[in-house]
Amino acid sequence: MQEAGPRRIASGDLIAFDTDMVGPYGMCADFSRTWFCGDGRASDEQRRLHAIALEHITTNMELLRPGISFTELTQRGHKLPQEFVDQRYGVMMHGIGLCDEYPAIYYPEDFIPGAFDYILEPGMTLCIEAYIGAVGGREGVKLEEQVLITEDGYEKLTSCPFDAALMS
Repeated sequence: MQEAGPRRIASGDLIAFDTDMVGPYGMCADFSRTWFCGDGRASDEQRRLHAIALEHITTNMELLRPGISFTELTQRGHKLPQEFVDQRYGVMMHGIGLCDEYPAIYYPEDFIPGAFDYILEPGMTLCIEAYIGAVGGREGVKLEEQVLITEDGYEKLTSCPFDAALMS
């Protein structure tokens, strides 16, 4: 969760990209990936962070369907392990389309009862994301998927694969 600095990326480092861009017809696209740099093997800790981030977004995506409320998503969403709560991303999910961010589906720690409550409807697009990194930790993992809410669930719109080096 930091901007680029003067340190050079070295073999064994993690590097993350959060794309946020305007695409065809003015529609926003937004997804994030973290990659392992170099030819070596990712550390146990790097793979652990990636696994928690992947579990977080995958579990939260499985909740998506028409009719579920924003409040339900906050209440039923994947709970971050305590060590990552202080550096959580600003939202668990956010809208994407001609604008970026509405609706905002907050973590329980940031939830405001009655604020922004609505239900998901077919045709809405959302980004489901996570940043998994501990305060004082050396590394973190940022993952994000973009989805379309359909009549019976969701369709994943992101086609970029996750880094196999972090999943083995």
